[in-house]
Amino acid sequence: MKLGAFSVSLAVSDIEESKVFYQKLGFEIVGGDQSQHWLILRNGEHTIGLFQGMFEGNIMTFNPGWDQQCKTLESYTDVRELLKAFESQGVNIVQKSISGDSGPASFSMTDPDGNAILVDQHL
Repeated sequence: MKLGAFSVSLAVSDIEESKVFYQKLGFEIVGGDQSQHWLILRNGEHTIGLFQGMFEGNIMTFNPGWDQQCKTLESYTDVRELLKAFESQGVNIVQKSISGDSGPASFSMTDPDGNAILVDQHL
């Protein structure tokens, strides 16, 4: 089972303040739109998203089909296969946004401690 690229989506209260802080830690902006209150930053293989006012709490995110640089993988486990595998193991899925047999789709779950996990396929 391949989950794809991993990142942490941070719910921030002030995107400018958070951006400046993470830039001091060596992160560089690689995507997003600060005027829309979201940025993607990377430091080597580590990716974080800063999101102001979009959701409560932080979210661990996996992107099937992408490597850590958001490049398409030749081989990956489709989000639909991951969903079936997790459900068959009794994992409680809290949200699904899946249609069709291929293409972009997502689902989310929480771990036993309430940490949010998003599986979000863009391909």
